[in-house]
Amino acid sequence: MAHPRPRQSILENLETVYREAFDQAREADDKARMADLDASFQREQLLLEVLLDIRDGIHAIGDASSAEGALDKLKKLKDLTRLR
Repeated sequence: MAHPRPRQSILENLETVYREAFDQAREADDKARMADLDASFQREQLLLEVLLDIRDGIHAIGDASSAEGALDKLKKLKDLTRLR
């Protein structure tokens, strides 16, 4: 199984995209846009972290040494993604 891109690299890319847009809004003195970008960044970061957790869980299933180990990992992934 191919190794996924590092989590930190992905999160840094997200921050770079938002930072550039935020800096443009600040230069334009667009306070409403700055507030929107800040809220959007926080929401997107949380969603991305959840997706990365799922990705890591799926990747770990491929690394399982047995079918039983894979089933245990699937159960943990299911528990992780269950809405509370």
